Amino acid sequence: MFKFLKNFKEGLAKTKDSLVGKVRTAVGLAAKVDDELLDRIEEILIQGDVGVAATQRIIDNLKKRVADEGIIDPNDVITALKKEIAAIVHSDRDPAALGEARPEIWMIMGVNGTGKTTSVGKLANYFRLQNRKTMIAACDTFRAAAVDQLAVWAQRSGVDFIRAKDGSDPASVAYDAAAAAKARGIDILLVDTAGRLHTKAHLMEELKKIYRVAAKVVPESAVKAKLVLDGTTGQNALSQVKIFADAVGKVDGLMVTKLDGTAKGGVVIAIAQELGVPIDFVGLGEQIDDLKPFDSESYVEALFE
Repeated sequence: MFKFLKNFKEGLAKTKDSLVGKVRTAVGLAAKVDDELLDRIEEILIQGDVGVAATQRIIDNLKKRVADEGIIDPNDVITALKKEIAAIVHSDRDPAALGEARPEIWMIMGVNGTGKTTSVGKLANYFRLQNRKTMIAACDTFRAAAVDQLAVWAQRSGVDFIRAKDGSDPASVAYDAAAAAKARGIDILLVDTAGRLHTKAHLMEELKKIYRVAAKVVPESAVKAKLVLDGTTGQNALSQVKIFADAVGKVDGLMVTKLDGTAKGGVVIAIAQELGVPIDFVGLGEQIDDLKPFDSESYVEALFE
């Protein structure tokens, strides 16, 4: 647990400085707890990509705590803020838990440049270390570099790998991979799809087709639509979730990458408040083991310790 928390602390250092660090500075300059201090905290939260809805909830509850608990020491506002953020992001679910059907198929999707293919490779390594029989299917059939990259990740992780000729129909590759995974007794099949802009209707239709053909091999409940978000995009991540959910019909879980390189990690709070879509994994570095299951307690502790 200590090592896990250490990973979060290191990965969220920039967000901590930008968010909680600025709040601590504001508290340190305040002579008392008043509307001026709470307005400054509200401004910091908005600028830190916590989002309007989450910020409003936090500030409203802080005002109530100040009144109900008689908070007069500005430093006590930090403790109250920590409790409010913890309440928003709290989750008891195991983000890496699999259902009963085998294989479980994770369709990994996202816009270009989110770190999707790299995340697939890191996921494969994670599940292998959990003693889960894992397979990768390279369904980005129009970008040879992506397939070659996945082949390297599969080799490094020691997992099964399915690829097809360049230009093959991605849905056909996904179907063949799902059938092969079922025949081989695979626990989890990670299907890497091509990065796509939500404005490209034909590419969004392709995602639907991949989902449909996978559901012909296993129960539909075992096909999960997982969206990779670039943590450096801040509030734009929210609109991406909504658009992909509309296109595919659902988003079962999120992976937020590049949190170690941004001060916009407050978007995790915004996602928890506004979308109700669970965060499964977060990217906290570039190494193969730096994709971590999201742990809400470690996230909050990393911001405030």
